[in-house]
Amino acid sequence: MLELKNISYHVDEGNGKDILNHINLKIDDRFTAITGPNGGGKSTLAKMIAGIIQPTEGQILFEGQDITQMSITDRANLGISFAFQQPVRFKGITVLDLIRLAAGEKLSAEGACKYLSEVGLCARDYINREVNASLSGGELKRIEIATVIARGRKLSVFDEPEAGIDLWSFQNLIKVFEKMHKETQGNIVIISHQERILDIADKIVVIANGEIQNVGTKEEILPNLLNGNLECRHNAGGCIHG
Repeated sequence: MLELKNISYHVDEGNGKDILNHINLKIDDRFTAITGPNGGGKSTLAKMIAGIIQPTEGQILFEGQDITQMSITDRANLGISFAFQQPVRFKGITVLDLIRLAAGEKLSAEGACKYLSEVGLCARDYINREVNASLSGGELKRIEIATVIARGRKLSVFDEPEAGIDLWSFQNLIKVFEKMHKETQGNIVIISHQERILDIADKIVVIANGEIQNVGTKEEILPNLLNGNLECRHNAGGCIHG
């Protein structure tokens, strides 16, 4: 599905900084969670997959096609969708308009309501509301996920969807991702620190200091994370503690 080959990202601010260092990763599981300390390079990697930024070196392949230099629009046309940490608000655009834009077709109000129901929102309460400051962070997150489902993408990337929402909204968000894992066609990549999101994943990737520290199933990775061992390094299937 998606392969990152020797991906690095360098910024020339001050003395320069390497954000990502020689990342090699294959993402072909239904649900992959990427986690690690703040500033480790997770969100940079997500934006690179989506095409918001491009690597300093390396290659990105999607279904065998080189997409390294493709724009976010071109990647979206191939089936890659990206959900921001802080969803964009659109004054003057209704929720119905937004879902229709995402679906890329003249969707009926009833069809749009179906997508809202899938993320646990009462459609009649939201379908004609503007996507503006009247919506809470949790509501915006779920509406954005509804647009991702409406797009029907092959690969959906979510950057820390739990950021900026309250506990009640987070509980609902978990239910949405559990449902997506079971029912949605295509693959999902989520950047997250939350144990309950990591516990849904088929594969967990740990990134720290711009490098992949470990890759494995939740059974292999979660115990080390819960013990505070974010710095475990992959070595012949195990972890070197240090």
